Amino acid sequence: MRKTVIAGNWKMNNDLAQSEKLINELKNLLQNEKPNCDVIIYPPYTSLSEASKLIKGTVIKLGAQNMYFEESGAFTGEVSASMLKSVGCEYVILGHSERRTIFEESDEVINKKIKKALSARLKPIFCVGELLSERETGITNDVIKRQILGGLNGVTEEEMKNIIIAYEPVWAIGTGKTATPSQAQEVHEFIRDLIQIDYSLETANDVTIQYGGSVKPDNAKELLSQKDIDGALVGGACLKADSFLGIIKSV
Repeated sequence: MRKTVIAGNWKMNNDLAQSEKLINELKNLLQNEKPNCDVIIYPPYTSLSEASKLIKGTVIKLGAQNMYFEESGAFTGEVSASMLKSVGCEYVILGHSERRTIFEESDEVINKKIKKALSARLKPIFCVGELLSERETGITNDVIKRQILGGLNGVTEEEMKNIIIAYEPVWAIGTGKTATPSQAQEVHEFIRDLIQIDYSLETANDVTIQYGGSVKPDNAKELLSQKDIDGALVGGACLKADSFLGIIKSV
């Protein structure tokens, strides 16, 4: 049975005080709930240590928004897997479209990060997705295939048990546009087929594949009802506790 995962990517939002406030609000809303899914939050680096303390004993799990593939050294501004582990992170987002487009991360770099995360016992949420121009020219599947095969190059079938894949069409991230449930399902099914070809039917059936891209309480239920969509990687809607709870309750 695949896990359903609702994850909140805070991006570059919330200082320490704002982070504490949001986590406490979410904790209060969740205290009488028994979510039918895993709940993960991804605050900025500066809030991770305090977030780890605040969520202790709750259903909320902690992840980071990025990491570097080296263990230590002269890499100013970067953060290693062991640093994330030391502050209580279980998960890390890798390959997000903003890392690919703004910071020009290649499939090769993302692959190195995924392998490093796995070796450090961090669970990657591995993001893939196409640009609007790529969808309009009909090459969505080509782009997704390149990203999946490149990002997972050398990853073993056993390691796949600790990877979550997130399909995020770039044209739907932060734009208010959302892929229709059928559009999202089509790509999720394509990704699952790729995993089956590269690994096995069992691995393909077990891997959690999330949808990300302007997910809100009012569209989450329809998206999550699709047979190959196993959760959501939420952006803006996770910055308000009641909105994020609405998505969690839609599972």
